[in-house]
Amino acid sequence: MSVAAVEAFLAHLQVEKRMSAHTLDAYRRDLDALSQWSERQRGDGDVLALQAEDLRGFIAAEHRRGLTPKSLQRRLSACRSFYGWQVKQGALAASPAAAIRAPKAPRKLPQVLDPDEAKALVEVPTDAPLGLRDRALLELFYSSGIRLSELCALRWRDLDLGDGLVTVLGKGSKQRSVPLGSYAAAALREWRASTGAGNEAPVFPGRGGGPITPRAIQLRIRQLAQRQGLFKRVHPHLLRHSFASHILESSGDLRGVQELLGHADIATTQIYTHLDYQHLAKVYDAAHPRAKRKSDD
Repeated sequence: MSVAAVEAFLAHLQVEKRMSAHTLDAYRRDLDALSQWSERQRGDGDVLALQAEDLRGFIAAEHRRGLTPKSLQRRLSACRSFYGWQVKQGALAASPAAAIRAPKAPRKLPQVLDPDEAKALVEVPTDAPLGLRDRALLELFYSSGIRLSELCALRWRDLDLGDGLVTVLGKGSKQRSVPLGSYAAAALREWRASTGAGNEAPVFPGRGGGPITPRAIQLRIRQLAQRQGLFKRVHPHLLRHSFASHILESSGDLRGVQELLGHADIATTQIYTHLDYQHLAKVYDAAHPRAKRKSDD
């Protein structure tokens, strides 16, 4: 019964919620851990029979086992989703996970490149081997802030270089269109002209002509950063962070940045608001009638 309930829940996530294989694997691991704990404690693995105090015991046991607050939060999130779905299906009257809280994890602020570092990174020489491709790839990442998985999946039909737009399929199979800067559009035109690729071809092909792998891009960006003299640990998501930070710093438009990044929850975007307090202070000084500093005589 319990195993069937878990499998039905995972099938629901895959088919109706269109969750990625990576996310499904994480949910499966979390619910397997709960089932195994139930087996050890109660002699059965029936997760549908667990009560709130059982789940508190499970989270406490995982904490003693050394799981970090972030991992505990993920465990509990999987439990909440699972039991919430069971309530909707009529299998349970109430969710035993509803009132349980995991320890708070310290939120790690993202590292970013400053604008000069970003410029130094993307302006790789185009006369080097794969130089046109590398320039197009880096300009596109920094210009649009798209995810690594979204970039790997791009085909030329997804780019409108005339209007400066790229259309991607993001998390939850949600489509969004993101503006491209003129430097990125020019670099992409040069790269395409050098390959003669058709509309259905991957923008960045890997070996065998299929889309390039995420791992290949991660390694290439690390190499290029070192070659350009950057000493930070540079990776694709750092370019996404830098894109978001620089847009927010200039515009102050959190909702706009949320749309550009494809975040479902604005709380995810709010992590970038720490990045330029000096800019916020200037906005405040300029806008608030009682905030203006007296100038020195």
